[in-house]
Amino acid sequence: MALKLYVDVHVPASLTRTLRSRSIDVLTSQDDGTRDVDDETLLLRAVSLDRLLMTQDEDFLEIASRWLQSGREFPGLFFARQGQPIGRMATDLELCLTCCAADELRNRVIYLPLQS
Repeated sequence: MALKLYVDVHVPASLTRTLRSRSIDVLTSQDDGTRDVDDETLLLRAVSLDRLLMTQDEDFLEIASRWLQSGREFPGLFFARQGQPIGRMATDLELCLTCCAADELRNRVIYLPLQS
């Protein structure tokens, strides 16, 4: 069974649609009513839902680093810079979410695309 994804507001809706068309379980912050919460609260929400977080917001890189240094855990974080091709991000996310075990991604930041 594929892992579940939580997507913040910085991620294009076209990526969410593409992932859902590939049967990936995606919950957006808009769907969850957390569109306007601060970044740390959003990561806490992903933890409470046991979903990996997908973002294009660089602030999450600093938050994840702080959490790791303090021993706080999170399911995993996918990060892609703005302007990455939607199809490539979708393919890489689908690969990770369907082929990796939860413990392989826990407390990790995965940069997309997987290869340049």
